[in-house]
Amino acid sequence: MARVRRYGYILEWYLGDHVPRHVHVFDRKGTFLGRLDVNRLTGVEGWTPDRRLVRFVEELRCEGRL
Repeated sequence: MARVRRYGYILEWYLGDHVPRHVHVFDRKGTFLGRLDVNRLTGVEGWTPDRRLVRFVEELRCEGRL
C-alpha cells in the first residue's frame, strides 16, 4: 500500500488491486470520499471528484508515483 497527502487529500493505492487502476480518496480528517480511476481521471461508481483532486493525481502521474 502507498499513501500520499497533499492539498487536503489523502490518496491510498494498493499494488495488485482490482481494475480499473484507481486510488482511494480521503479528506484531511480521514473521511472516505470515493475512488478515482487513474487512467480516465474520473470517479468510480458515480462519484464526481473536483478539479483540484484531478490535478493532484495528474501531478503524481507526472512525478512517476502512480
